[in-house]
Amino acid sequence: MLKKRIIPCLDIKDGRVVKGIQFLELKDAGNPVELASFYSKNGADELVFLDISATLEKRKTLAEMVTQLAKEINIPFTVGGGIQSVEDAKLLLQSGADKVSINSAAVLNPSLITQISNEFGSQSLVVAIDIKKIENDWFVFIKGGTESTGIPAVDWAKKAEALGAGELLITSMNNDGSKNGFALEITNAISKAVSIPVIASGGAGNAEDFIDLFTKTEVSAGLAASIFHFNEVPIATLKNILKTQNIPIR
Repeated sequence: MLKKRIIPCLDIKDGRVVKGIQFLELKDAGNPVELASFYSKNGADELVFLDISATLEKRKTLAEMVTQLAKEINIPFTVGGGIQSVEDAKLLLQSGADKVSINSAAVLNPSLITQISNEFGSQSLVVAIDIKKIENDWFVFIKGGTESTGIPAVDWAKKAEALGAGELLITSMNNDGSKNGFALEITNAISKAVSIPVIASGGAGNAEDFIDLFTKTEVSAGLAASIFHFNEVPIATLKNILKTQNIPIR
């Protein structure tokens, strides 16, 4: 069995790490390079950086931050936010990112998945999918979770894989920041529907939530933000607890 990964997520806004609840009420969580360095030294398997306020003007600033990060850390990291073209992806990968993540752009221009995958390899592309439960079904949302697409979550996950995604990052908007646990049922449905690795995001509040995630679903990795940023659950502690449950951890 492949070993499970623990991935802190750093949402970047105006050069700072922020954290909110259900994509709202953002509060400052620190300096991205300092936090990244801390995680790199303290057991994180990978890092994900998402520029949640990405605009064309900030692309250069983001690339400069990526260059700084690459110098400071020795674990793989993914960067996303505002990537609209192969050229945008190339800039970030050349600056030092191991992978790029696309979300809204993938839905609005599905061919971008194939273009980036063909240019740099599927292993360099993560398709992030924000999903929300409406009545009894899960649908894909875009533009920072503000706009429903009406596309069923599992359908889009399968299409993203077919188009060339190397990995999926699934965020449950219902669970985001709630600390009430991951959305296990839909997360497992997606991970069973595709053959590429799936990262689950949204809802981690304690070690038990990760135990549930890794024993009740087939995901490859668990991603969290606030419980790591505010040191509520240190990664080393989390990994030790998971090992006591015989969960294969890096």
